[in-house]
Amino acid sequence: MRAAGCVFAEDEARLLLAEGAGPEELSRSVQRRMEGVPLEHILGWAEFAGGRVVVEPGVFVPRRRTELLVNEALVLLTDGALPAPPVVVDLCCGSGAVGAAILRRAPQVELHAADIEPAAVRCARRNLDPLGGHVHAGDLFAALPPALHGRVGVLAVNAPYVPTEAIRTMPPEARLYEPVASLDGGPDGLDFHRWVAAGAVHWLAPHGHLLIETSDRQSAGTSKILAAAGFTVRTVRSEELDGTVVVGQCESQNP
Repeated sequence: MRAAGCVFAEDEARLLLAEGAGPEELSRSVQRRMEGVPLEHILGWAEFAGGRVVVEPGVFVPRRRTELLVNEALVLLTDGALPAPPVVVDLCCGSGAVGAAILRRAPQVELHAADIEPAAVRCARRNLDPLGGHVHAGDLFAALPPALHGRVGVLAVNAPYVPTEAIRTMPPEARLYEPVASLDGGPDGLDFHRWVAAGAVHWLAPHGHLLIETSDRQSAGTSKILAAAGFTVRTVRSEELDGTVVVGQCESQNP
């Protein structure tokens, strides 16, 4: 595995061994990993924000940097400013990792998650149904129940933000085994941020918050998009997680 380019080969080998598979299955798993299949797709789960989430083949693998999105959502949920119970939406949820991490630490919230990919929706339901979350299938806000209109206190978004031309430079684990739709953010990587910012103002409660994961390089562009949509904006950066989140606050009720 080390020779095949697995940077954390020893740690990955220990995880595969811990699965208790027989020699033949272990050999197949090692071969798949050497071919570039994400470790999480082989194991069937990923470590994220202090817990495990189910990750099926063909589903976006949660990254450690996205834990910053969870942390910032939890700060807002614990400051007492949101009405009880707070409504949280995990948009473009993939496996539902963000929503699951929030529910584990803030079980009082009303959590909704949505994605357009059928495999992701199925996976998210496996992760969120046992925790009391609600998973919806559809394209961005069209997936959400109309009853949430104007009630969302925290909208957490990890939408695709890789520029189209940059996808070919990504590691094979992502480029070959994750859906392109979960990566491709358009020519500058910010198409989904524009769509989300434009739609969010109609779903957020007064003084609700929109949190969007972005890259350090793209954060200025994401911030400008949210500001143009009428949000009060700040950017949060974690060097430890290598994560960047732009936070926008909705100042008033929107139509």
